[in-house]
Amino acid sequence: MTQTTETLCRPPTPVRAMQTDDPVELLRFAVTSFSRGPVAIATLTGIRGGAARALGAHVVIAADGGYAGFVSGGCVEAAVATEAMLAMAEGRDRTVIYGEGSPFFDIVLPCGGGITVAIHVLRDVKAIECVLRCLKARRPAALRYSPQMQALACTPPPERAGWGGEDFLSVYHPVTRLMISGRTIEAQNLMRLAECSGYDVMLLDPQRGIEAFEGMADAYTAIAILQHDPDAELPVLLKALQSPGFYIGALGSMRTHHARVERLRNHGIPEADIARIKAPIGMFGPTRDASSLAISVLADVAAARLTHFA
Repeated sequence: MTQTTETLCRPPTPVRAMQTDDPVELLRFAVTSFSRGPVAIATLTGIRGGAARALGAHVVIAADGGYAGFVSGGCVEAAVATEAMLAMAEGRDRTVIYGEGSPFFDIVLPCGGGITVAIHVLRDVKAIECVLRCLKARRPAALRYSPQMQALACTPPPERAGWGGEDFLSVYHPVTRLMISGRTIEAQNLMRLAECSGYDVMLLDPQRGIEAFEGMADAYTAIAILQHDPDAELPVLLKALQSPGFYIGALGSMRTHHARVERLRNHGIPEADIARIKAPIGMFGPTRDASSLAISVLADVAAARLTHFA
């Protein structure tokens, strides 16, 4: 049976290749796919009303129709991939609108709003590789997309993703590093839960806990001190307060924390530093089992991260 010209020119059917919204995984997918053929990166550049994703969210699309990432709750990604394959066939960037203000009447966003997605056909992956190097070194970075030049550049990041003049900037921050002090069942449960959530987890050795902070606790680090012994807790806590970590939490009741505060004052720790400690640790409490505590702590860390790095 002879294939028609229309069949031969028809783009592949979009198929989700990865279930992830992790920016690092998406950028790596773009680099890997580019080594095999054309690639497009679709970026959420406009939101009208509500939206399931933040500005700067990506979908990466390979020429074979495989795609990864999200610019919505999952309702437009296949349509975005189809548009991206058409853009790759033409060799030109394009912008599409979904939901409110869109010409696609068959696509209605559940949130009732609308989104704008810019689709860029990659000419090279140098800018993406630059961002990946920065993130590996635990430095923030940004991709500057110029619709006029149809090009990407790796730049220092602004405070948040958005339009800067005629260019759109997507912002990337290093993954959260969670340093856990304590050889308790609470520490073990928190470690497992954090690893499943994609955090960079370090369970501190009780004999070398202080040394581990040197060069490891940065601005993207959360420190959870889950010690039942105040004497074992104190040196780790003093070192944690010298770090730039965005979250420091300590186990114990309000009564335990009052005693902790007095010990820190006796060591000359300023009130502003003492106020950095979240105690009792966690988002909700009191908890009476290790699993609930782990959920409470991880939720608190995630909320603090959003506050610091929106």
